[in-house]
Amino acid sequence: MIRNFNDDISTPEKFVVTLELVPGRESSGRTTDMIKGISKEAAQDGRLTAVSITDNPGGNPALSPDMLGYEILDSGMDVIVHFTCRDTNRVGMESRALQLARMGMKNILALTGDYSGKGFGGKGTPVFDFDSVVLTSMFKDLNRRLIKTGHSSIFVTGCAVSPFKYTEAETYVQYRKLERKIEAGASFTITQLGYDVDKYEELLHFKKDKNIDIPAIASLYLLDKRSAKPMNAGRVPGVVVTEKLFNKVMQEWEDPVEGRNHAIERTARLGVVLKGIGYNGIHLGGIHDSFDTVGRILDRMEAIEHNWRDYVEEFRENEPARFYIYKKQESARESAQKEKIKMKITDNCHYMFLKTAHDLFFDKGASLAPVYKRISSSLDRNKKSWVLKRFLEDPFKKLLLSCQSCGDCGIQHVGFLCPESGCPKHTRNGACGGSNNGYCEVNKDTLCVWVRAYERMRKHGETQKLTGEFVPPRLWELKDTSSWINFHLDRDHQKPKEEPKAKAL
Repeated sequence: MIRNFNDDISTPEKFVVTLELVPGRESSGRTTDMIKGISKEAAQDGRLTAVSITDNPGGNPALSPDMLGYEILDSGMDVIVHFTCRDTNRVGMESRALQLARMGMKNILALTGDYSGKGFGGKGTPVFDFDSVVLTSMFKDLNRRLIKTGHSSIFVTGCAVSPFKYTEAETYVQYRKLERKIEAGASFTITQLGYDVDKYEELLHFKKDKNIDIPAIASLYLLDKRSAKPMNAGRVPGVVVTEKLFNKVMQEWEDPVEGRNHAIERTARLGVVLKGIGYNGIHLGGIHDSFDTVGRILDRMEAIEHNWRDYVEEFRENEPARFYIYKKQESARESAQKEKIKMKITDNCHYMFLKTAHDLFFDKGASLAPVYKRISSSLDRNKKSWVLKRFLEDPFKKLLLSCQSCGDCGIQHVGFLCPESGCPKHTRNGACGGSNNGYCEVNKDTLCVWVRAYERMRKHGETQKLTGEFVPPRLWELKDTSSWINFHLDRDHQKPKEEPKAKAL
């Protein structure tokens, strides 16, 4: 009998265990056989609810999780498919979703995805037509359509969250984005990887504060010297391994047998701590050889779970100058003051100028809004909008925003910074999980545009406006047209929502 992930994760008293598997760059062979073998043993063991299969991790090409997941599902193990926004546009993503529905693959982990890596002939073009919030919304809409047509396989969509953020700006934006994901239809969440129990607890406190009742699964990893090095260096987006832990792992793995024993023990101890503090399950990663390692971790957890409080202090990192929402509030404020994020003086002037211009010219409730609409309509009707764009809009926006002429401006959602030129992933619903100490995952010497937005809005007490509502995807049909005209003629994503029509009696 196939274990049902949705049933297990929806049962409050059930502690769910899932296992992450990483396909290789081959359609068959040793790696693929190993993954299928581990899945088969997991099904036989009976303690795992599902395996999850990554979608081109690191942005590098690998065997698609779809077909491999289908084969695993057919063998008796439930599957969670990772679904990213990096490699295909919205048409391709919807097509893939329909294919998954046809295959009966209904558990989805909706992700923005890592930035593009190298494929045949070099680096791939990053697409990022959606972000994870919009992708989650797409699956919710597909569910409505499937239900309407009597389809029995309904998507169960989950999301990721990165609690291991240590600046106020990153922490705030990450949790606000989680709220948007849940509003968009996410029914469970899986954390990124870290070893800081205070940050794991922070997520649970946030859920309680905001009355968020979706289950939370915590990521664990069998940390060895090969994986610890890039994690410590910040080369795995969203993952935090401190220098102290890295040095400890390097020392432990001087003897491979002892190293593995220590890794299993550390994973088991963190697992029981997370179960003890209230997580609904754990998501195991770093298992690439055999299911035996998973069995040893679960066996050890069963042996020590009654003593979980004895291990909590091992995972209190107490690193200086870190921001926490709930832990030691006075220290949190002091840490915030020590943050190395320094905003330019001109940032405040830039923000105030653009905010004032927006309030004067791009507020549909402003007294002159009807005048702007008539002018826009006249320019558009006489095919003169290009004059406005070329001689006023383009020079103004390119100078102040490095405008990409998308025609569907989203600066008001990102503290009057451009999400197209400022974010390599073009996110409009909050930061991705890959930033590190305030800096962009891709352009590592550049502050994350969402961190910049938070800092400039915090100065004016306006952070509640940041990621405060769902932002639809950009309209590509407006590319290279005037965003000012499009706004006033209700063509862009800010057009008023249509009221549902009343049914005739």
